[in-house]
Amino acid sequence: GLKVVLVRQETSPEDIDGMAVSEGIMTARGGMTSHAAVVARGMGTCCVAGVNGIKVSEEDKTITFADGTIAKEGDVISLDGSTGNVYLGAIATQEAELTGDFGRFMGWADEIRTLHVRTNGDTPRDATQARKFGAEGIGLCRTEHMFFEPTRIKAVREMIIADTLEQRKAALAKILPMQRGDFEAIYRAMGGLPVTIRLLDPPLHEFLPHEDDEIQELAGEMGVPFEKLKSKVESLHEFNPMLGTRGCRLDVLYPEIAEMQTEAIISAAINVWKEDDLRITPEIMVPLVSEINELRFVKKVIKAKADELIEASGLKMKYMVGTMIETPRAAVTSDEIAEEAEFFSFGTNDLTQMTYGFSRDDVGRILETYFEKKILESDPFARLDQKGVGRLVKLAVDNGKRVRPDIKLGICGEHGGDLSSVEFCHNVGLNYVSCSPFRVPIARLAAAQARVKELGKA
Repeated sequence: GLKVVLVRQETSPEDIDGMAVSEGIMTARGGMTSHAAVVARGMGTCCVAGVNGIKVSEEDKTITFADGTIAKEGDVISLDGSTGNVYLGAIATQEAELTGDFGRFMGWADEIRTLHVRTNGDTPRDATQARKFGAEGIGLCRTEHMFFEPTRIKAVREMIIADTLEQRKAALAKILPMQRGDFEAIYRAMGGLPVTIRLLDPPLHEFLPHEDDEIQELAGEMGVPFEKLKSKVESLHEFNPMLGTRGCRLDVLYPEIAEMQTEAIISAAINVWKEDDLRITPEIMVPLVSEINELRFVKKVIKAKADELIEASGLKMKYMVGTMIETPRAAVTSDEIAEEAEFFSFGTNDLTQMTYGFSRDDVGRILETYFEKKILESDPFARLDQKGVGRLVKLAVDNGKRVRPDIKLGICGEHGGDLSSVEFCHNVGLNYVSCSPFRVPIARLAAAQARVKELGKA
C-alpha cells in the first residue's frame, strides 16, 4: 500500500514481485534493453536504468550520488523516465491520457498500414492493456517470468536441484498446472488473436540464491543439506551465463522441460477452444538456436507431446513451431533453419549484443563518450543498427522466404517500438513487429508512416 521506488545495482528476474508493486525503478547499471528497462516498459512503470556516477549499497540501503549526497531508505526521490533525471524530493506528476482524437487518428493509421503490431506480454494484465492500445496478438510471451512468483519458485528450485530424471519430472508436474492456467488466461485475454510463447530462456542459476545466508534459508525450507544446495549453486555458475546454458540448450540437456511446457501450451489451447470456442493456433518459439540440429532435436520433443494431446482431444487444432533469430550464426544459416522453423522472430536485443560484442547491461557507461566522439549516433539497443544487425535480419528474411515462402516473420526485440526500426521492418518484408504494451501506439503510427512513404515513392 506504500508508494515505493525500487533501487537496485541491477535487477534480475527474481525481482519481478518488487518491480510489480513499485511506482518506479532505478538501477545503477544497465541501459535501454537491460532487464529493468524491458520489464518496466512492459508494465508501464517509470524506469531510469544505468544512472551514471551513483553507488547503490543494497546492504546499507543507501544511494550515494556523484556530489556526495546520500539518500537512504525512506527518503523521497522522483524519476523522469523520459530524460533519465533523478530528483531528491517529490515532483508533481500527471497521468498520461489517450483522448478521443487520438483514437480517431490511430484509426486512420490502421487503415493504411500493412505491418501488424503485436505486444510482448507475459500476463493477462499485459495482454489486456496491449489490446486497449490496439495490439493484434502477442509476439513474445516470456514463460520464465511466470516461474518467479513466490507460490511457484519452490517447485522450480526442486526441478533444478533434482538428482534424477524422476525427481525432475515430479517437480515439473507441480509446475505444469500453473503454466497451463497462465496460458489459458492469456489466450482468453487475447480473444483468439495469435499468441507466440517462448520456451524457458534464462540460465537456471537465476532461479537460485547465491549468498550463503540465503542458501542456508532455502536449504531449510526445502529440507535439503546446505552443502548439497551450495554445491548445486556453484555447479551452475558460469563466467558468461548469457552465452552459456540457456535457451534451447536447456531443452537439449533436459528435454523434459520442453515436454512439460509444450503440454501446458497445447492443453491450455485445447481447454480454451472447448470452453470458450476460441480456436487457438499455438505458436511455440524455441530460443537461442544457432544450429539446425538444436531446433530439429527440440522440435521433435515438442511435436511428440503436442500431436499426442491434440489427437486425444479430437480437435483439428494446428500449431506452429518456430525460433528466435538472435545469434549471428542463426541469421547466416537461416536457410537451413527455415527447413524446420515455421516462423522466425528476430530477438534483436541479443542479436545486437552478439553482433557488436557489447554487453547490453553494461554498454550504458561508454555510450555518452561514443556519442561525444561521434563514434555512434544512437544507442544500437534503442535504434536498430541497419548497416550491421539490419543486414543480418534482411539476409535471414530473404533466406527464410526462399526456403519457405509462407514463413511468418516478426521482431520481438525492443526495436519493435522504435520509429525508424519499425520502418526498416516494413521495408524488409516482416509480417509484424512486437513491442511492450505501452509502445503499441508508437509502432502502429510508425507502420502507417512507413506505408505512406512507400506509396509516395511508387
